[in-house]
Amino acid sequence: MSEAILEPDLPIIDPHHHLWDLRPLMGAFPEPLHPFIASIALSPYYTFNEIHADATSGHNVIGTVFMECGAFYRAGADDAFKPVGEVEYVNGVAAQSASGLYGQIRLCDAIIGHADLTRGAAAGDVLDALSAASPRFKGIRHAAAHDADPEVLGPPFHAPAGLYRDAKFREGFAELGKRGMTFDAWLLEPQLDDLLDLARAFPDQPIVLDHCGTPLGMASYHGKLHERFDTWRAKIKQIAACPNVSIKLGGLAMSFAGMPDHGPAAGLSSEVLAAMWRPYIETCIEAFGPSRGMFESNYPVDKWGASYAVMWNAFKHLTLGASPDEKRELYAGTAARFYGLEHLLG
Repeated sequence: MSEAILEPDLPIIDPHHHLWDLRPLMGAFPEPLHPFIASIALSPYYTFNEIHADATSGHNVIGTVFMECGAFYRAGADDAFKPVGEVEYVNGVAAQSASGLYGQIRLCDAIIGHADLTRGAAAGDVLDALSAASPRFKGIRHAAAHDADPEVLGPPFHAPAGLYRDAKFREGFAELGKRGMTFDAWLLEPQLDDLLDLARAFPDQPIVLDHCGTPLGMASYHGKLHERFDTWRAKIKQIAACPNVSIKLGGLAMSFAGMPDHGPAAGLSSEVLAAMWRPYIETCIEAFGPSRGMFESNYPVDKWGASYAVMWNAFKHLTLGASPDEKRELYAGTAARFYGLEHLLG
C-alpha cells in the first residue's frame, strides 16, 4: 500500500532494526512455518541495500540502531565469542553508510550485540571483545522470551523460564554497569514481573523494554488481547515507575501480538493500524512520558503488518496531538540519549 508521507521533515532515529541472511537456514524450519518464521521469511535477505531502501522511502530517518538477531556469527570461535562476528559485520555496514555515498542517513550508527550473561562474571570478557569490535557498540540484548505454550514462540526461540531472575545471569548483568553499557530487554507480557524485579535490583542500569512488552494474541492467547489488556497495562505502569527503564513503541505488528493477525496480505492503511495500536502506544507514552519512549520499526520483522513508510505514518497518526517537543523526543531525542547518538541531532 502506498500512502502520502505524513510530516516528512520530522527527524527520526529508528532505534530497532535487524540485518541478516537467513537463506541458508530457511529449509531447516519445520513445515508448516510458525507465523513468526513466516513473517521473517518475507525478507530472508536483509542487509545494507534493503534497510537503506526502507529507511529512505519517504520519512526523514537520520540514523538507525542495529539490534542483535544472531546473524553473521563468527565461525570457528568459542561459542561465547561467536556473537563478536555480528558486531564486526554490522560495523562494516555502518562504515558504508558513513561514507556519505548513500546520502546523509547514518545506518547502524549504534550497534547492540549479544553476550550470554549466564556465563556470570566471565561475560565481561565477551563484552570487552564486542566493544573492541566497533566504536559504535553500545550494549547488548539478551532475550528472555518464554511461554509455557510452545506454540507461542515456535521451535527456535525459547529462553529458559525465569532467566532475568537467575543468579548467574544477574552476575553477568552486573558487568554491563561496570562498562557503561545499555541493556535491551525482550520478554513477553506474562513475564513482565521478571523485568520489574531486574530493574529494581539494578536501579542504575539503563534498560529499554522492547516492543511495548509484547502483548500476546496468538496460540493459546488468540482472541484474548482485550481480556488481558488491563493486566498488561498495570505491569507497564509498574515498570515505568523505575526511572532507569525506557520503552520502545512498536513491535505490535509481530505475529506474537497479532495486530494484525492475518499478515501482510491485509494491506491495512496507517489509519487502521493506528487505531489498532492506539491503546497500547498511548498507555506506554502516558506511563513513561515522551522522554523515555522511542518509536521503533522492528524491521523487517514488522513487515508482517505494514511497509516501512506506512508503519511510520501510523505512528505519526498517533502523535498528531503531541507538541513539537514531545515529537522530537519520541521520534529521535529519547533514542539519541539512550544510545549516545546526540551527534545525529546537530
